[in-house]
Amino acid sequence: MEQTVSKSKFKPQALEYFRQVEESGEPLIITDRGKPVLRILPYSQQAFKGLEALRDSMVKYEKPFDPVGLDDWEHLK
Repeated sequence: MEQTVSKSKFKPQALEYFRQVEESGEPLIITDRGKPVLRILPYSQQAFKGLEALRDSMVKYEKPFDPVGLDDWEHLK
């Protein structure tokens, strides 16, 4: 279960909370006046695996600074 902590409690003990998230692997929710505002997660390479499929998929674009009009969007045709 995700742990919740207020901003005022988090600020003076931030490094301790970072270590806790790193060791446990559990997310930490930071709240401001009872509302969640941040979610701290341990770093994971898995989160970027999906982006690898996009690598080298860019089609050569001859004029990158030219304006794009509605006629240029094929899915709108």
